[in-house]
Amino acid sequence: MKERKCLQCYEQLKGRADQKFCSDQCRSAYNNQQYVESNNVIRTINRILKKNYFILSTLKAEGKTVASRSDLQKKGYRFDYFTYTNMSRNSRVNYFCYDQGYREQENNKVVLVKRDLTEDLSTTRS
Repeated sequence: MKERKCLQCYEQLKGRADQKFCSDQCRSAYNNQQYVESNNVIRTINRILKKNYFILSTLKAEGKTVASRSDLQKKGYRFDYFTYTNMSRNSRVNYFCYDQGYREQENNKVVLVKRDLTEDLSTTRS
């Protein structure tokens, strides 16, 4: 008969044929490790989105309506991460990080915009 070992600590298993762990602690530790490894990508992207959101909302709170791309980049803004896009009335693309966003202009400038998410949330509830 093949020797069975705990998936976490590799101790020899005694008991049921389908047993995978020697204890609840090993089962929990193993599953927690699997969860952490599978969510590293999501955690990294969420961290970037959170930082982008913070940068845009801070500029809006300071009363700014226009900023330069280079200023945003210096603050750590990552232009390749956003949650939503839409077209403005004048057919320009708005890039949003949740409800905070920007629209590109000439001369390396961006116009800061804010989207009302309460309307979107009320239409998705049934």
